Amino acid sequence: MTDKACRMCHFISDGSICPNCNESDLSDDFSGVVVIIDPEGSAIARAMKVKMKGHYALRVR
Repeated sequence: MTDKACRMCHFISDGSICPNCNESDLSDDFSGVVVIIDPEGSAIARAMKVKMKGHYALRVR
């Protein structure tokens, strides 16, 4: 299986449904990856409006 990014929240997973927001609109065409370890203390997480730790795509097409 290939990794796919959710078009809504940009969470990267290998399933057919996003485990973060339960959307099924996933794309395998994404670029840039950021790993959020501490969403409460991260300025990048605040800018991306991320509340859950994990791998996120910067751009999803």
